[in-house]
Amino acid sequence: MTLSIQPTTVTSVEEFLKLPETKPASEYFNGKIYQKPMPQGEHSTLQGSLITAINGIAKPQKIAYAFPELRCTFEGRSIVPDIAVFEWQRIPLLSNGRITNKFEIPPDWIIEILSPEQSPNRVISKITFSIQNGAKLGWLLDSADESIMIFEPNKLPELKEKQDILPVLNVLENWQLTVADVFSWLSFV
Repeated sequence: MTLSIQPTTVTSVEEFLKLPETKPASEYFNGKIYQKPMPQGEHSTLQGSLITAINGIAKPQKIAYAFPELRCTFEGRSIVPDIAVFEWQRIPLLSNGRITNKFEIPPDWIIEILSPEQSPNRVISKITFSIQNGAKLGWLLDSADESIMIFEPNKLPELKEKQDILPVLNVLENWQLTVADVFSWLSFV
């Protein structure tokens, strides 16, 4: 079950960000604090495999980078997507070229992996909020039925299954991945 903690003293994202970090991470939206569930086997496997696959293609070419559990604070919310992918030129940097710790913009691509104890509507809300504020792509993975819901600006969500090819960021246009490819990473035989 996703915890909802609503301290009366926290009335803004700025106040939320002053609180100590929790493990697993807590997020702030709609005036409430929600703690993410602890990742389990399938979740961790999909998250690690996707990050490795995306960064294996995108990092050498310096076109994008996938971050696990990265806090992104924008438009009065502070979320921690399972995977936040940023196009290379949008990664926030310090003046010396080193990456900054604070990301105050939405990711270009938000990927969420549904855990059994999570509210699908709350996760969808996080993805659609990101899309409404500049994200170009959202995925919601559901390992229970091996499907991936796709979210894009100005389009209705679309369910992808089996051999359906998944949309990726335009900068990764030469990379093709099917739903079956993604869920095949759960097999260890």
